Amino acid sequence: MLRRTRIALLVTSFAGFAAWSAVAYAAKPLELHPKPEVDLPFGDDLSFPEGPGSDVVAANCVTCHSVDHTLNQPALSREEWHKVVDKMITAYKAPISKDDAKTIVDYLSRVKGEP
Repeated sequence: MLRRTRIALLVTSFAGFAAWSAVAYAAKPLELHPKPEVDLPFGDDLSFPEGPGSDVVAANCVTCHSVDHTLNQPALSREEWHKVVDKMITAYKAPISKDDAKTIVDYLSRVKGEP
C-alpha cells in the first residue's frame, strides 16, 4: 500500500508540475523582434569604371561576381589576369567567348594591373 501511495504522489506531483509549467510558459508575453536593417557602405549604383571593355566585363563577370568583389582584387600583371580569366572559363565553365576573354584581360590589366 505504501508503494502505491508513493507512486500516486509522484504521478500527481509530476502532473501538477507539468500543468504549472504549461501555464507559466503560456503566460510569457510574445516578443516580436523587428527585422534588422543594414546600411551598406556603398550604393546600388556601384559600377565598373568607364572605358573600353567595361560593358563586356559587366556583362560577363557580374554573372558570378559583384562589382565590388571584382574591383577589390589585387593588382595583377596581364599574364596573371589572363590565367584568372582562363581559370574562370576552364575550371568554372564561365560562358565567355575568346574575344570577350581578350577584352576582359585588356580591361582588367588597365584598371587593376600592376603599377
